[in-house]
Amino acid sequence: MKLPSERPPGGLFGAYVPLAGTFDELFELAAGRGVPRRELKKVIDALGNASTEGFARQQALAELALLNQGVTFSVYADERGAEKIFPFDLVPRMIAARDWAHVERGLEQRVRALGMFLDDVYGDQRIVKEKILPEELVLGSKGYLPRVREWKPPGGVRIHIAGIDLVRDPDGVFRVLEDNLRTPSGVSYVMENRLVSKRVLPHAFDLAKVHRVDHYATRLAETLRAVSPRPHDESSVVVLTPGPFNSAYFEHGFLARTMGVELVQAADLFVDQDKVFVRTTRGPRRVDVIYRRTDEAFLDPEVFRPDSMLGVRGLMRAYAAGNVALANAPGNGIADDKAIYPFVHDMIRFYLSEEPILEQVRTWVCSRPDDCRYVLDHLHEMVVKAVDEAGGYGMLMGPQSTAEQRDEFRRRITAEPRKYIAQHRLELSTCPTWIQGKRSMEPRRVDLRPYILTSPDGPWVLPGGLTRVALVEGSYVVNSSQGGGSKDTWVLKQ
Repeated sequence: MKLPSERPPGGLFGAYVPLAGTFDELFELAAGRGVPRRELKKVIDALGNASTEGFARQQALAELALLNQGVTFSVYADERGAEKIFPFDLVPRMIAARDWAHVERGLEQRVRALGMFLDDVYGDQRIVKEKILPEELVLGSKGYLPRVREWKPPGGVRIHIAGIDLVRDPDGVFRVLEDNLRTPSGVSYVMENRLVSKRVLPHAFDLAKVHRVDHYATRLAETLRAVSPRPHDESSVVVLTPGPFNSAYFEHGFLARTMGVELVQAADLFVDQDKVFVRTTRGPRRVDVIYRRTDEAFLDPEVFRPDSMLGVRGLMRAYAAGNVALANAPGNGIADDKAIYPFVHDMIRFYLSEEPILEQVRTWVCSRPDDCRYVLDHLHEMVVKAVDEAGGYGMLMGPQSTAEQRDEFRRRITAEPRKYIAQHRLELSTCPTWIQGKRSMEPRRVDLRPYILTSPDGPWVLPGGLTRVALVEGSYVVNSSQGGGSKDTWVLKQ
């Protein structure tokens, strides 16, 4: 191993020290200093040649570019209902080729198994009958929709777009933290971040030999057309958005534009004779595939919430008749249930007869009496999550909580144990992050959301993903709604 003294003194990373007890994505900790990881060294050295003043200018340019491109998100909890610029840190998170090959295989395996689980749950339910999963856990899930049982999705695909959240433990092992199989968001930031980093860091980017991500929209359009109930050359695809007040509205428009398809709201669509049509200036045109970014609870007032103003009346009749494909399929929420997550390894063995490639995080399911007792006795050291919440909401960070917060969660868990799971806090990996106020690089915790597209031919993994970063010192919460930001993810080709 090269000693820290072999690194050129000064420069952008001259004083950088990885956080003890974590896996740093770019540096190793040796003799109290940071040493570039061997497979990333030449790129890190290229980045590190910049002065702090020069990098501060580059960071400002990156933020200005994102501002001009309108890269925003909304936070519902903000009393102002504010639309915000998505925070971006210019220091990339890099992943070596051999590490990515392992992740890619594991993601493909996991998505295949989860797709088979959904087919089974809405079909013969073998996994329940053979007692691999507890019946009450599956059929009692808020995400299970008995109404769609026996409905066959066009093209045979339920998980067209998956976002699987990964973390890296102190040993450098990638672990799945949770699955997002309903309407996973964030991929637009992956592509926008890449445009910015290529412009602002051209030399380092070229030196790194990074896998491209700009072809995602083309692959997404191909994936959607592949499940059309009509011939591909006749098929029509639209993106259905709840509207401009949705937190991910920027992404809805971005994906529609880059795919070259229409962005529509519910009022633009109607159902006639169990077929879906979009209103156009030239008259109605049939729609074959809907990439829905509307939560299924609001999707069709005939089947779900009757008061929904965001849905299309009769849409589920058209879907049940096989006349329109919905991406993702309604009912996928059962596989997103955090109480189902601990059983995904069992699914892989049951459906694929394979050993799981990606590790998970040990999880206590509070609906199990023994697990519940353990969690209640160890709340001060556990991360407790509501099984049907996302975005960092409905969570207790035990080690950082107050006695009052723990008492509140103790009451919640005791009242509704099925609603909660818990894990010991995992020490997330870190990555050098520019701290503007200090004009220096400091380690901040990160996670990774890769995106997987599945067509009738099988899954495809975008080489990269959304690296989210906890910008607040000491924080473990990377969600944008909780003060997190993002980084470009560079997957190296060699």
